[in-house]
Amino acid sequence: MLVEQLYADNPLRNFHYLIACPETREALVIDPLDVDRCLHAAEKNGWKITQILNTHEHWDHIGGNEEMIEKTGAKVLAHHGAAAKIDHLDRGLSAGDIVEVGRSVKLKVLDTPGHTMSHVCLLSNSDQPGLFCGDTLFNAGAGNCKNGGHPNELYDTFSHQLATLPDATRIYPGHDYFVNNLQFTLDREPGNEAAKRYLSKLEGQDPHHAYVSSLGEEKTFNTFFRLDNPEVIERLREKFPDLSDTPTEKEVFIALRELRNSW
Repeated sequence: MLVEQLYADNPLRNFHYLIACPETREALVIDPLDVDRCLHAAEKNGWKITQILNTHEHWDHIGGNEEMIEKTGAKVLAHHGAAAKIDHLDRGLSAGDIVEVGRSVKLKVLDTPGHTMSHVCLLSNSDQPGLFCGDTLFNAGAGNCKNGGHPNELYDTFSHQLATLPDATRIYPGHDYFVNNLQFTLDREPGNEAAKRYLSKLEGQDPHHAYVSSLGEEKTFNTFFRLDNPEVIERLREKFPDLSDTPTEKEVFIALRELRNSW
């Protein structure tokens, strides 16, 4: 499997991805808002884009579909529940489906509601697995639930699906929010030494050559995986005095997500 991460250079700090088969040179493009950038990268690598995967239905992830279809004839894949919101949908995806790229690349579909209720992530079956996670999971953060999602479902996605993946899984999110999210971690857990190290390392990084974290690394500095941490819980009480004496991980997650909305 060949992967290229493309930074869109826009105010929303979008990432796009090209996933290609090394044998056939066919490629799938994920959330191609900046169509010219994606086409240029494919041409440079000698790849032919044959499929478009939309992780979810928000405009900054589907806005390039029409132009990409016109220029490549690619088929559109997305969550089956987004059919009414994504034009030209050729294949509606469900949990456990396999997306094939060329002869050698197989990507497993995860149904990951929370950011929206019709969100998918793709998990590669390569030697070092990769998770193409759209706006569900960010480096050091979690997607918001303001535009068609719900934090209850996002918590379930994190706890029952993402947290169970191998620690070696490489994380490929839909936006570059790494530094800002590390700052949120340190606001919630000032003693987090891993967050301090990564913030020092990544402040000022070139997003065109962004650091790709692993799930194991995320568990050391992503607050939304650190729900039983005593410092996180104690500091939450300052903002949420009604937090129960022994809060569940779900309570902590939802409180953190609410706090992040206005942080």
